[in-house]
Amino acid sequence: MGKDPAEVFLNKGVDAKTAEMLIKAGYTFTKVARAHEKTLREIEKLIGERKLKQVIAAVKAKERAPKKKKEKPLKTVKIEKKEVPAKVQRSTPFEIKLKKMVDDMGRKLPWEVLHEIAARLDGAEIPDKLLKRILELTCERHEMHRIDPSESVGILAAQSIGEPGTQMTMRTFHYAGVAEMNVTLGLPRLIEIVDARRVPSTPIMEIHLEKAAQDDLEKVRQIASNIELTKIIDIADVETDINNMEVMVRLDKRKIERKSITPEEVLRKLNKAKGLKGLAEMREGNVVIKCDEPSYKKLQRISEDTKHTPIKGIDGITRAVIRKVSGRYVVYTEGSNLEKVLEIEHVDRANTTTNSILEIFEVLGIEAARNSLIVEASKTLDEQGLTVDIRHIMLVADLMTNDGDVKAIGRHGISGRKSSVLARAAFEITSTHLLRAAITGEVDLLEGVVENIIVGQPVTVGTGAVNLVWSPAKKEGA
Repeated sequence: MGKDPAEVFLNKGVDAKTAEMLIKAGYTFTKVARAHEKTLREIEKLIGERKLKQVIAAVKAKERAPKKKKEKPLKTVKIEKKEVPAKVQRSTPFEIKLKKMVDDMGRKLPWEVLHEIAARLDGAEIPDKLLKRILELTCERHEMHRIDPSESVGILAAQSIGEPGTQMTMRTFHYAGVAEMNVTLGLPRLIEIVDARRVPSTPIMEIHLEKAAQDDLEKVRQIASNIELTKIIDIADVETDINNMEVMVRLDKRKIERKSITPEEVLRKLNKAKGLKGLAEMREGNVVIKCDEPSYKKLQRISEDTKHTPIKGIDGITRAVIRKVSGRYVVYTEGSNLEKVLEIEHVDRANTTTNSILEIFEVLGIEAARNSLIVEASKTLDEQGLTVDIRHIMLVADLMTNDGDVKAIGRHGISGRKSSVLARAAFEITSTHLLRAAITGEVDLLEGVVENIIVGQPVTVGTGAVNLVWSPAKKEGA
């Protein structure tokens, strides 16, 4: 049902008499709003000029009024409350108390230091006076060990690591008395670390096990067997029969039992192997592989492929040795494959590690790689009885990993990316760097240490970092 025309006029502020006259003449509010100049003149003759202005004002007021949009009802969405994992360990009441005491003294201590103090004093009944004295001494030690502004920390770190490095012996160490388990130590290992070698010369993994398995020798042997790569040549004798054009695989029952491998499993793996698909069959407890071509060359290739066909284990790990460390069994491996080892059942993923830093970076990320650099470098130096402040090693590790990738300290890594031409030339391949810089018109702003030493200028660190100008007061009458 439509609205009454008179009611519309009245609602818009037009008086009743004018509205009645307009309706009798056949005008509605909409027609008046859309009226042209000619129609407006006719309305003016009908109702007069003053009344027409009143109607036009009512029309304009309608045009200015914003149209209300019909609001859609909002959908109610249920939001599940998820617990956000804490990235930083929450402070204990004792740590908060220590922090307040330090703040009241007007000094500062890092949370890590406060956390260590709290851990050492946990459970001890110490009066606040003595606690305050302990914090004062700690603050003094901390301030004494802080680095001065403009201190050449890079040179100090390089010298602190490089000087003891010249005293390191070049040797290998045998794990568990097994000659095959060599691990590189000393200077070669330190060079591997700072060069960020993709594959170490002796990759080794230290595999820790969960509580359910670490004390059970049989279970540990089973896990070691599942990790160690086993090929056909390790569990069988491979013979070539030229007369019948076939390769005979004579399985050693004792070896396959120790490795928990069945003849059927061997047959299945051989039939899936590249170059041997569908050629193997079981005959009197042994596996026979027929040559599908009358070719001695093909028969020889089948024999070689058969010997090196993997049956069990993880690719890259050639040997696994079990050792008892601190009353628990730990598996040490020759070769490394962290990603696959972490998938093995009963392996402790939190403590299992490898000496391949690049592998840790690829599997666990850059923070884990940084920690690995610090641990491996410290372990290498400690093994030689050399003491180097951990902060020097941390600085090197930070420099190698600060942009989210593991960079070597060399011409292919950090040294090769220096902005200074002279600094790069001083490190390695001098003529190449200088020639390339001359061709490209590279500019050296002499902002670093090395380039300033080369040109004989004061180095911009320490006393060379500031300029002191003193103007003496003029004497009277001078």
